[in-house]
Amino acid sequence: MWQLTMPRMQENLNSFNDAKIRCNLVSHSSDFEIRRALHAQKLRGYHQCEKTFVVDELGLAHGRNRIDIAVFNGCLHGYEIKSSKDTLDRFYDQLQIYRECLEKLTFVVAPNHLEGVLSVAPYWCGVLLAEKGVRGGIRFSTIRRAQKNPEIKAISFAHLLWKNEAIELLDSLGVVGNKQNQSRVVLYQQLAQLTSIRELSSWIKKQVMKREAWRVVQRPLLNDGLHPLAST
Repeated sequence: MWQLTMPRMQENLNSFNDAKIRCNLVSHSSDFEIRRALHAQKLRGYHQCEKTFVVDELGLAHGRNRIDIAVFNGCLHGYEIKSSKDTLDRFYDQLQIYRECLEKLTFVVAPNHLEGVLSVAPYWCGVLLAEKGVRGGIRFSTIRRAQKNPEIKAISFAHLLWKNEAIELLDSLGVVGNKQNQSRVVLYQQLAQLTSIRELSSWIKKQVMKREAWRVVQRPLLNDGLHPLAST
């Protein structure tokens, strides 16, 4: 069970209260501003790692929803951005899909959404506060670190695989039969029964990194030149 020491709890509470006070004192942030800063600051190390893959706007549950940024490393870690210009109208519905499909999840939120997100997000979700200063820069503060998602569902996780990738994994597991005529749902059900989340995660990362349409492109970040960012 997730626990914090009393000093850490007080520190997070102070950050939360300070953020509420500052909320009305700084400029409104946009998704683009937070996303660009997140790539340049928090995700820089992932972009520089050859064994890690970062993708924007990853579709989940075959298009039912998208996560703003996904990092395929030791596990699939999703980052959902809530800028000051966003609302939380779809937050609960999004969360229901995220908790079934992602191994880790961090919400990157403007100060005006911090209280709403903390009141709903499960204890294992990370929360990263994104504050825009008077000069327009974005500063991040960790309110809560992400932990492994205990609610993930294997069949929902398997939906990240394309049909041919699911068939290839089933073949490697020795499953016989004409899989091309089977629906994707049937294939995912078989994978959920035959593999662990850890095995699925490893296979999904391997397949994602092989997808030619998802190869690295150049996209500008902050005041720092060009860095490779993945795109679907």
